Amino acid sequence: MPSIAVYNMNKQQVGEVQLPDTVFGTEVKEYLIHQALRIQLANRRAGTVAVKNRAAVSGGGKKPFKQKGTGNARQGCSRAPQYPGGGVAFGPQPKTYSLSMNKKARAAALCSLLSFQYKSESITVLDKLDFDKISSKDFAGFMKRFELEKFLIVTDSPSNNLYLSARNVPHVKLLKVSALNVHDMLKYKNIIFTQDAVQTVEGALQK
Repeated sequence: MPSIAVYNMNKQQVGEVQLPDTVFGTEVKEYLIHQALRIQLANRRAGTVAVKNRAAVSGGGKKPFKQKGTGNARQGCSRAPQYPGGGVAFGPQPKTYSLSMNKKARAAALCSLLSFQYKSESITVLDKLDFDKISSKDFAGFMKRFELEKFLIVTDSPSNNLYLSARNVPHVKLLKVSALNVHDMLKYKNIIFTQDAVQTVEGALQK
């Protein structure tokens, strides 16, 4: 069973925590990570793009000119695609891009990525993460102590002081355990877990 050091906010080691093999020591299945990321990005697409076809363009009820005798090709409607102001032929219409992934596969993808992050030494565990007051300056000092620039914070129940202190700091994102996802874990170079969050992740992904 892998273990990892637990630090306080001053970067002093205060203990160790055992990490479950089933979450942080699994085989890294890249195809599952790719599938979960693809599904997550696809589900973000609104799919609301649309253009008007000849049926949706107003007007054009009258035949432009008579069928025979003009020397021109016969025309039935001035809102056909070849006319200025006419409808678009074969243009995009609203559609859904959403895909689905079963719970076990999604959990396996998260476990694979957490295992990869652990093996890459990109995970830091804190005994707690909170501030006495709202202060972006104090949060920047915390970042400097841990020599981190771009990271994800995963906590069980973020306090208001922590949320507001980190809100305006660039390249930092705060997530609850329930919102943990593949995209954010790949986007940010490092992940900070609180000790409580590690236990919650274990319970959530081992169901």
